[in-house]
Amino acid sequence: MAINLEKGQRINLEKSNGSKLQNICVGINWGAIEKKGLFGTKKEAVDLDASCAVYDEKKNHIDSVNFKQLKSNDRAIIHSGDDLTGDLNGDDGLDNEVITLDFSKLSASANYVAFYVNSFRGQDFKDIPFASIRIYEGTPTKVNEEFARYDIANDATFSGKVSMILGVFYKRNDEWKFNAIGVATSDKKLEQTIVTIQQNHL
Repeated sequence: MAINLEKGQRINLEKSNGSKLQNICVGINWGAIEKKGLFGTKKEAVDLDASCAVYDEKKNHIDSVNFKQLKSNDRAIIHSGDDLTGDLNGDDGLDNEVITLDFSKLSASANYVAFYVNSFRGQDFKDIPFASIRIYEGTPTKVNEEFARYDIANDATFSGKVSMILGVFYKRNDEWKFNAIGVATSDKKLEQTIVTIQQNHL
C-alpha cells in the first residue's frame, strides 16, 4: 500500500514482505497546461526535469543525474531521458520521466541521494494541471510495488515556485532510509538546487 508522502516523514525501505528494497524508481507524471483563447483551448507543453544529486558522508556533492547526464559515474542511477511536453491529451497514468536507483551498485562513498524537480521553462507549479511523483520498486515500464506518492499539483505552497525537493535517501548503519522533504524552492537552475539541498536538507 503506497504512502501519501508528508513533509518530514521518514520511511524505511521495506517491501510488504519485510525484505529490503534494492532497486527503486522515482517517477514523475505531469500534464500540459490548458490555455483558453478566442478559438477554444490550446495546450502549452510543460518541461519538468527530474534530477538526482549524490553526496558523501561530509555532504560534498560527488555526482549528478539529470537530462544532461543520464547515468551516474558508478552506473547505479539511470535517467529514462528528457520529456519536453508532459501529457498533451490528459493523464495517461504513466510516468513521463523515471530515475532508477540500484543501491547495491552505489559507490561506497555515497551517503545521501537527493531527488528534485525543476520546471525548465519557468512554468509555475500551480498552473500545471496535474503533477505527481511516486517511488516504487520495479522498472520504468513495470511497477511491482509502489510505496510512496507525492502530489505536487494540489499543494498550495508550490504556487509561484518552479523547483521542489522531493526527498533524500540517506544511509544509517549501512541501511538506506528515505526522508520526504517536499519543499518548494526559488531556484531557477539545477545547480542552485544542488546547493540548496547541500545547505539545508542533508
